[in-house]
Amino acid sequence: MNPPTPTGRPGLHRVVKATGFVSFFTDMGSEILYPIMPAFLTALGASRAMIGAIEGLAEGLPSIIKLFSGALADRVRNRKWLVLTGYALSTLFKPLVAFARSSMFVLGVRVLDRIGKGIRTAPRDALVADFTDKSMRGHAFGFQRGMDHAGALVGGLLGFGLLYWLGSDLPAMRKAILWAFIPGLFSVLTIVLFVQDRADRVARPTAVRNPFAGVRQLPREYFIYVAIASVFAIANSSDAFLLLRAQDLGVRITFLPLLWSLLHLVKTGTSVWGGKLSDRIGRRPVLVAGWGVYALVYVGFAFAKPAWGAWALFVIYGLFYGLTEGAGKAVIADLVPEGQRGTAFGFWGMTEGVLLIVASLLTGWLWDVTGGAAVPLLVCGGAALAAAASLGVWGLRGGLRKV
Repeated sequence: MNPPTPTGRPGLHRVVKATGFVSFFTDMGSEILYPIMPAFLTALGASRAMIGAIEGLAEGLPSIIKLFSGALADRVRNRKWLVLTGYALSTLFKPLVAFARSSMFVLGVRVLDRIGKGIRTAPRDALVADFTDKSMRGHAFGFQRGMDHAGALVGGLLGFGLLYWLGSDLPAMRKAILWAFIPGLFSVLTIVLFVQDRADRVARPTAVRNPFAGVRQLPREYFIYVAIASVFAIANSSDAFLLLRAQDLGVRITFLPLLWSLLHLVKTGTSVWGGKLSDRIGRRPVLVAGWGVYALVYVGFAFAKPAWGAWALFVIYGLFYGLTEGAGKAVIADLVPEGQRGTAFGFWGMTEGVLLIVASLLTGWLWDVTGGAAVPLLVCGGAALAAAASLGVWGLRGGLRKV
């Protein structure tokens, strides 16, 4: 399945590499916009609760689509067109944020942008899993996430350069956001030219049309993992709150994209390593360590004082992503047989998205009612620690036997 490298060991399939470049260009465009989004919304008059609602709903509502696109990915012969449709929608809608005159307009555009992500993610992940041997799935998903973060690193640097050149007021932010269209166009072209489905893939037209019926057929251990990961998802509120906290600590708006690039530099450097580590020592210890790092970072942000603390904590935060993103996807691919993985990725994407809405709304509300960041950040850190402990105990009692 995987072509041999010069050393004789199997390497990543060219389609897996192509999906990595698609993610690279897409995130380059997204991360021109994302690190300045909290400041942009604040300039439009949005409260912390409203920012939480926008980011939570923008990420969460489209995630419901992941279940349906995942189920459809299991039924169709060629999943390329689902992937292409999702990335094309994001490319078209993302730059429209620049024309917003109210936070509600931003919410609408962000939801439309993320609907594209809802369509593309499950079929793309199923493609990666099907083109990769089980012994390399952590590596493959780590590579895909690493390319995603490399694009975000470049996008953050571009955002910093644009704000440094244009200024950091509202009109300047609008101009910077419009640049997000160009990298998105390259991602669409990469799919058209280099992404394809497996030639020997057999569609499952007789599979159940009701995606929830397909969910009921998934293995028991998959649902135990989803239940534990859901505890962590409650802690995993929007990263926009960490950018707001960085502003509170004294990081200037112009430097927020640079701070975001630093985060993605660490993500890029650790994603493949984290995925390979999960291939070598197992998914569970890597995920437990990653969720523990997350708890440490959120507690640190709750008590941080000087601006340099934000920079240091963002570096550590990048390690959390490196440890968990590839391993988390590989767990699902390991627990679920081929032919059901689109549904499995889709159901988890939907669950995670719905919980992100809850987490972001709760964090924003707590921030407003308590008049500060300490309480919401400590709540998130405590939930992450509880999830890490639960996963560790399950593993000690014989869970995750397949991985």
